[in-house]
Amino acid sequence: LLKVLSRIDSILQSPRAPPLIFRPSKGPVQNYIKENGQGCGFEHLPLTIEMWADQLVALKDLHRSLRKLSLELLPWNTRDPQDNRESIRVEDLQLIVDGILEELEHKEKNSQTQSLQTLSAIVSHFQKLFDVNSLNGVYPRMNEVYTKLGEMTNAMRNLHELLELDSSAPPTVVVDTVGKLCDIINKNVTEQVQQLLGTQDIHSIINKLEEHECFFPPFQALIQDLLCLLEISNVDDILPAVQNLK
Repeated sequence: LLKVLSRIDSILQSPRAPPLIFRPSKGPVQNYIKENGQGCGFEHLPLTIEMWADQLVALKDLHRSLRKLSLELLPWNTRDPQDNRESIRVEDLQLIVDGILEELEHKEKNSQTQSLQTLSAIVSHFQKLFDVNSLNGVYPRMNEVYTKLGEMTNAMRNLHELLELDSSAPPTVVVDTVGKLCDIINKNVTEQVQQLLGTQDIHSIINKLEEHECFFPPFQALIQDLLCLLEISNVDDILPAVQNLK
């Protein structure tokens, strides 16, 4: 028995052994054992072995949990399906962890490849939309589109404020409102021209304009001659100058 205990003790104290949670006490009981010669340095072995037994049980539970995780991430992997084996080794756990890590790395590489394909498709779509022939022209066209978009946004914001429209009003509402304002202005201008020329139809307006076109050139020439003859420069001075000649 002493040989077995010595062998176990040497295993526990070897560099490969895990750190011991239990340490021999230094109280009166330990001193009593040493004084009576009953202590052999193996008093901590039962608790240490019990702790190792618990760790072996926990190792089995950990193996079961890793198996469940592996089945979630790798449902096609059916290796080592039995969780009720008598002995579970650390190598078994490491194998499961390595398989999970390998699959995660593979998925990460695939996601990066898909991202590159997605980015390439986005660039190609941008080139088609904005008529860009080469990759070198993508960035300048992006800057141009960004600038134009900013100008259009500012213009729409100013129009919303000028027309007293809600900021959420779509561009079609802005265009319709501007069109209505143009119709109102054109109508007012037409009415003012009609009132000025004393006519209500377009043909009369044309006739009036033709009459004025025939009348004003000779009238303008007469005025210029009078200004030169009377040696004055202002039209308002013509009448007083003619009256002085009487």
